[in-house]
Amino acid sequence: MRPTRLLACLGLSLSLAFPVAASAAEEVNLYSARIESLIKPILDRFTEQTGINVNLVTGNADQLISRLKTEGRNSPADMLITTDAGRLHRAKEAGVVQPVSSDILAERIPEAYRDPDNQWFGLSLRARPIMYVEGEVDPAELSTYEDLADPKWQKQICIRSSSNIYNQSLVASLIEANGPEATESWAKGLVNNMARPPQGGDRDQIKAAAAGQCKLAVANTYYLAGMMNSTDVSEQEAASKIRVFWPNQADRGTHVNVSGAAITKAAQNRDNAIKLLEFLTSDEAQHWYAEVNGEYPVVADIESSELLQQWGNFKADDLNMSVLGENNADAVKLMDRAGWQ
Repeated sequence: MRPTRLLACLGLSLSLAFPVAASAAEEVNLYSARIESLIKPILDRFTEQTGINVNLVTGNADQLISRLKTEGRNSPADMLITTDAGRLHRAKEAGVVQPVSSDILAERIPEAYRDPDNQWFGLSLRARPIMYVEGEVDPAELSTYEDLADPKWQKQICIRSSSNIYNQSLVASLIEANGPEATESWAKGLVNNMARPPQGGDRDQIKAAAAGQCKLAVANTYYLAGMMNSTDVSEQEAASKIRVFWPNQADRGTHVNVSGAAITKAAQNRDNAIKLLEFLTSDEAQHWYAEVNGEYPVVADIESSELLQQWGNFKADDLNMSVLGENNADAVKLMDRAGWQ
């Protein structure tokens, strides 16, 4: 750690959040948009195996990217972890990350799940399928994301707002698949079929469906997994009513996204940060993502958890994740024109 530099660059609250290990010769300073419980255990394993200490700061993804931009070359951060390829693209566009050449990363992470210029790398996969209420919807009626705009689903769909980047990336993928005009028409149809004005997060969409406010919900599977494993009985009961449908299996596949990481442009502990990045693609870390976070491994030959396997195998859209970021601005404008709140 560079305490003088750190304290000069960061506010008091952040300096307290970044524990200063004055005697540590080997370290990585990490900004993470993932909450501590979803990342720290595997960071601790990295420290145990390498002796490299990881100083962790967690925060809002977009705020962390803005902080990196403001701090510039004086940033104490060596590495950024965040969710959604759209945000990783934002970090690249903001000029706060740098390319990394690593045979391990190139071998372990499929090309579709890393930046073409090697400025960020996917670490886990997040599927965003259609979910339905068992007994209320015949899964034979379901087929594609495009079909969600069909009038037969009028007032039957729960989905979060257009300000949510997961939906922005979903729309970005549809733009790439179908073009902007068809996607805007689809978005208008989807808005007409919403059961209520968008509100809440993914868990709220699942709960609303379970409560009978809608029959279909669009949500990431790890939220459903989290509810199934929750200590909150009401979340368990809601999740028990929901089933997963994998859309677009006859064509491009179900929309997926990544959580990922990048080495900051200001990194002073660059080599150690790359070691951490490579460690997060190890078998151990990939199994951990699947078992603890309820996400799918990004490395092809790692099995997903038993819980995820209950939902069956599926064909994932192999669109390069960078497209999600490149199409983000068009997706946001399109959703606004469609009246997607």
